[in-house]
Amino acid sequence: MKNRITQLLMVAFFIIGAQTAFAQSNVIVGGEVMYPKKNIIENAVNSKDHTTLVAAVKAAGLVQTLQGEGPFTVFAPTNAAFDKLPDGTVASLVKPENKKQLTKILTYHVVAGKLDSSALLKAIKKGKGKAELTTVSGGKLIAKRNGSRNVTLTDESGNSSNISLYDVYQSNGVIHVIDSVVLPK
Repeated sequence: MKNRITQLLMVAFFIIGAQTAFAQSNVIVGGEVMYPKKNIIENAVNSKDHTTLVAAVKAAGLVQTLQGEGPFTVFAPTNAAFDKLPDGTVASLVKPENKKQLTKILTYHVVAGKLDSSALLKAIKKGKGKAELTTVSGGKLIAKRNGSRNVTLTDESGNSSNISLYDVYQSNGVIHVIDSVVLPK
């Protein structure tokens, strides 16, 4: 009997350990597992929370870029973030004649390099409470702590977005999910 209990406890610890290891390496975004060995696009297309972002990336012709070697840090607005924009904004931006503007907005959400939460917090500390991030579009985002655990991004117009999910690692960088679209000047 004692031997059987020991065996059951060992199995339980093995299962819990395996689940913990899985949870530490694979994050759920939009109801789907994001795999660190897949690239940004391979993961993003599976997130039900990022269908608008994926459609916009396709319309801007940025799929190949974000499948590239990188590394990239992507601040990925959710569908709800895009819904905060004025009515008709997204529909207008994905039109072929607005590709240049759409590309500028999307690349404003990307920073060259792999800036995970640890690196981001270190940059904020080094900057005495804020870090100026240069985006791929050439614009600037300001990252600041908002409380003990949250980071807020402020765009060039003074609008803010909170990072709601950190460190979704990809083979070519890292994604941080944000709750508002940030816009360049």
